[in-house]
Amino acid sequence: MSRHSPAPSAWRRIQTAWGLPDLAGKGRFVTANLIDSLGNGLVMAFTVVFFVKTTSLSLVAVGAALTAGQLLALPVPPFIGSLLDKYGPRIVVAAGNWISVGGFIGFLFSHAAWQIVLWQFVVQLGSTAFWMGHSPLIVLVARGVERARWFGFVRALRNVGVGFGGAASAVALSIGTVTWLRAVMVINVVTFAVAGWLVITFRGADGSGAADAGPAEAKPAEPERAAGEATGQPSGGFRTVLKDTRYLRLVATNIAFAFASTVVAVLLAVYVADNLAVGSWIVGVLVVLNTVMVALLQTLASRWIEARRPAAVLVLALLFNAAAFAVFGTLLVLPGWAVIAGLLIAMVLYTVGEILGSPPTSELSVVMAPEHLRGRYLGVYQLSWSVGGAVAPALLTALLEGGAALPWVFLTAISVLAVPLVLGLDRRPAATSEAAPAGDAASVEQLDGGPVG
Repeated sequence: MSRHSPAPSAWRRIQTAWGLPDLAGKGRFVTANLIDSLGNGLVMAFTVVFFVKTTSLSLVAVGAALTAGQLLALPVPPFIGSLLDKYGPRIVVAAGNWISVGGFIGFLFSHAAWQIVLWQFVVQLGSTAFWMGHSPLIVLVARGVERARWFGFVRALRNVGVGFGGAASAVALSIGTVTWLRAVMVINVVTFAVAGWLVITFRGADGSGAADAGPAEAKPAEPERAAGEATGQPSGGFRTVLKDTRYLRLVATNIAFAFASTVVAVLLAVYVADNLAVGSWIVGVLVVLNTVMVALLQTLASRWIEARRPAAVLVLALLFNAAAFAVFGTLLVLPGWAVIAGLLIAMVLYTVGEILGSPPTSELSVVMAPEHLRGRYLGVYQLSWSVGGAVAPALLTALLEGGAALPWVFLTAISVLAVPLVLGLDRRPAATSEAAPAGDAASVEQLDGGPVG
C-alpha cells in the first residue's frame, strides 16, 4: 500500500484489530458460508434421530446405513479433484451444495435401509465436493493477501452458523414430532440451495478472467501447461502428486488433525459418562466452551498466525493437541474434585490446538499444490479427512473398550509423531515455486523468508 494512501476508516481499523479480512465486495461469499454452516448445524445433530423417528428401522440399522453411505464415498475425492482442475472451485462448491440438496430431499422420502445408504452417499458426495473446493475458493477470494485471516474468519463464521443451527435443531428435537423433524430437513434443503446460488453468482473469485479477478487470477502457470502439453507430459496427474513427498508429509500430518477433530463427536461424551466420576452435564459445558472460543478467538489468532511460519504454527498446534490428550488421559487417576477443572483445562488446550491448526493446514494444502494440478492434489489431501473420519469412530471406540486411557495415548502419540513431518514443510524448493499461481507468490516469499515473530 502506498505511503500516501488515505487513512483507514474506523470500520477498517476495527477489522484489522480483530484479525478480520477486508470484506468489501465479498457479501455473497460471506452470506453463503453463514447459510451453509447454519444448514450443517441443523442436520448434524439430528440425522440419526430423524430416521429413527420417520422410519421403522432400529437405531443400529440407521447407524449402519449412514456409515455405509459414507464409506461408499471414500473413493470420491480423486474424481472430484479432476473436476476441480477442469471447472474451478466456485462451480465445484456450488455443485456440492446442490448435490447435498438432492440427498436431503431423498432423506425426506427414505423408508428402507438401502434408501438411507443411497442418499447418505449423495450427501457425502456433495459435502466432499464442497470441502475440496472451499479452500481454493478462499484463496481466490483473498487474492494473495490476508489469506490466514480469511481462513480464520470463515472458520469462526461457520462455527457461529453451526452453533445457531444446532440450537434450532435442538428445539425441534425437544418438540419431537415427525412434522417438526421434517420441517427442519426442508429448511436444511432451502439453506443449501440458497448457499449454492450465492456461490455460483459470486464473481469476486471468478477464475475465468473476469474484470474483477485481480492478481490472483493471472494464472502464470498457463505457459508451463502449454509447454507440458507440447512435450506430451502434461504433469503426470495423480502420479505427480504421489511423487511429491513434501505434500504427502502434509497429508500424513493432517491425519493426526483429522483424528483430533473427531474427539468431541466420537469420544468425549462416552469417555466422561463411563469413566469419570462427574455428571454428563459437563460434556455440554465443554462443547459450548469449544464453540465460543473458536467463534471469539479464531480471527484474533489468525492475525497472530499470519506473521509466523505455517510450519512453526502447526508444530505448536500439534503440541497443544498432545498436551490436551495427555490431560484427558490423566483425569482417570485424579481425585473427583479435580476432574472438572482438568476437563476444562484439557478442552482449552484442545481448542487452542484446533484454532492454531486449521488456517495453516488449509492454506498449505492449496499453496503447496501447482495450480494446474491443484484439484488432484486436494483430492489426495481430502483422503486424509475422509479416511480419518471413517476410521476414527471404530478405532477410538475399540481402544476405549480396551482401556479408558488407550485412545488418549494413541492421540497423544500421533500428534507428537507428526511434529517431525511438519518441520521445514513451508520452505518451497525453487524447482517447484514457479508452479504457484500469482496470488501465491507473496505467500511463498513469506513462507521462505517472512517474519517469524
